[in-house]
Amino acid sequence: MIELKNLSAGYGGLEVIHGVSLAFTPGRVLALLGPNGCGKSTLLRTALGLNPSSGGQVLMDGVPLAALSPRERALKAAYLPQSRSTPNITAYKMVLHGRFPHLSYPRRYRKEDYEAADRALRWADAADVAQRPMGELSGGQRQKVYLAMALTQEAPTLLMDEPTTFLDVGRQLEVMAAARRLAQEGRAVVMVLHDLPLAMRGADDAALLSHGRLAAWGTVEEVYASGKIDQVFGVALRRVETRSGWQYYYG
Repeated sequence: MIELKNLSAGYGGLEVIHGVSLAFTPGRVLALLGPNGCGKSTLLRTALGLNPSSGGQVLMDGVPLAALSPRERALKAAYLPQSRSTPNITAYKMVLHGRFPHLSYPRRYRKEDYEAADRALRWADAADVAQRPMGELSGGQRQKVYLAMALTQEAPTLLMDEPTTFLDVGRQLEVMAAARRLAQEGRAVVMVLHDLPLAMRGADDAALLSHGRLAAWGTVEEVYASGKIDQVFGVALRRVETRSGWQYYYG
């Protein structure tokens, strides 16, 4: 489990997140919410050690982040960034990149690495595009390949920064369904999302950032009941109970 304790961080001397305490819990999907520029991406990158902190602490399974090597961190948490390059390689080779933390020098793939890549491609429903160049794939297909690459890393925590951006509604629902399946398998899944109804319907927990500070954190029920979402976003988020559970909408 990853725990943030009074964490602060920023760029170029400008602090972006201020004293955030939060936990990424195994078996749960956490939606990280907040307006643009509130520090969501900075928080994820700092939790992974990709961005330096200016205060507080990150613990991975109770061990301070600073005490872990980059390889040890990668074995504990996988990351799907918001912006990704599209290299001129096949989808299968892209997925194999997720095995790098498991390889010793020189990096030579073993039977178990190929098996992990095959499992991840099947899991992400991307096996049919495995031998196609990344540049030929649609946005939805590439997203499945990136997810497979993260799954091939076999880390217990998965952090995804805006994984539904540029996807149609059907593909967004597929990504959320995949997140739920991962949580059911015991992983901690954290997703930066801008679609509030999708987040509230699909996640177990929500953490709401406002101006770099934690405005609310708890189950989606608790965060909704707090009224903080309406205050932070300046919207009226409402819900109606259906046979399949609560459905959220903008009132």
